Amino acid sequence: MTSRHLVVSAVNLSEGGPLTVLIDSLDTAAATLGPEWKITALVHDEKLIQNPRVRAIAFPRSKRNWLSRLGLEWWKFKKLSLHLKPDLWLSLHDMTPRVKTRRQAVYCHNSSPFYKARLIEAKFDPRFFLFNKFYLYLYRLFVHRNYAVIVQQSWFRDAFQYETGHTNIVVARPARQAEPDYISIKNSPPTQLRIPTQDYPLRLFYPALPRVFKNIEILCEAIRLLPPSIFPLVDLRLTLDGTENKWAKELLNRYGSNPSISLIGRQDRSQMTTEYDNCDVVLFPSRLETWGLPIMEAKAFNKPLLVADLPYAHETVGDYSNIKFAAVDNAQPWVDAIVNMATGNWTPQVHQASEPEQPFMRDWPELWRYLASGL
Repeated sequence: MTSRHLVVSAVNLSEGGPLTVLIDSLDTAAATLGPEWKITALVHDEKLIQNPRVRAIAFPRSKRNWLSRLGLEWWKFKKLSLHLKPDLWLSLHDMTPRVKTRRQAVYCHNSSPFYKARLIEAKFDPRFFLFNKFYLYLYRLFVHRNYAVIVQQSWFRDAFQYETGHTNIVVARPARQAEPDYISIKNSPPTQLRIPTQDYPLRLFYPALPRVFKNIEILCEAIRLLPPSIFPLVDLRLTLDGTENKWAKELLNRYGSNPSISLIGRQDRSQMTTEYDNCDVVLFPSRLETWGLPIMEAKAFNKPLLVADLPYAHETVGDYSNIKFAAVDNAQPWVDAIVNMATGNWTPQVHQASEPEQPFMRDWPELWRYLASGL
């Protein structure tokens, strides 16, 4: 039996959801690929890897700065690949390394290069603004070395293909395996919204970090513009407290005195579950997302959803019968929707999603079989 060698490079993934994606990728590779395959993971800390079939090589200085990262991707990994002699090399974090391998692929998850940054981002989040301008060049560098580029959504594939000219871009959904284990979607009948009172207002929940592209201000403006009769009947709950960054402080200064806006701060998992349980509607006006996990969480709790009318949101929503979409650059549709919610005139739409065009992989096992085919 001829031996084969898979190398997964993920030196920048060390915590949270990205780490879960890495662990899932390695565990499913170990379960899917035959015994002839050796598996090596290039990681920040070898203690992150517990699968006995996976050999870990640690690069503890990889996250020190961008120059260290670029040095790894473009020089050190090339030398390492000459030693490891991989048949398949998958990079899990956007950049295409310069390596010697029979087949190469890259997983691109950062959608910010395809977002048209505004001056408000430059003012309140200059690092993101510069990152937005710079990252597309990183995507383009050496991208045509890849047998396949992997993305999560169809709109991302279209944008990536337009900007890079790469012809084999795979839409894959393996990152959905990293969703919290309480997410179990059941397409139940739409929840009937209750009629709120001043003592028991309609609870509108938007779980988001205070980043400018999260578009929190459009909801705050919508609350400010509500008719006087509706204003005391709603409670917009935001997961920030004004101390997180410059933009959070700006939001606090603009809207912190509004009695219909509650700044509840960052919530842990237990608190998030309570907020989802107790809210009446989940709002999600974000201008930029790779996936939009709160949309999936809201579906798991069978909550009415009012979300951004953008391609990422339509793909993430999928099939759901308790949904409305609203423009991201105009507060008035959000005002109108909130008024309808508070007055018993909320009429959700049924949303149905079509499966992405091929090549499309539903999970890690499908993706591994696709990448390894013919090697």
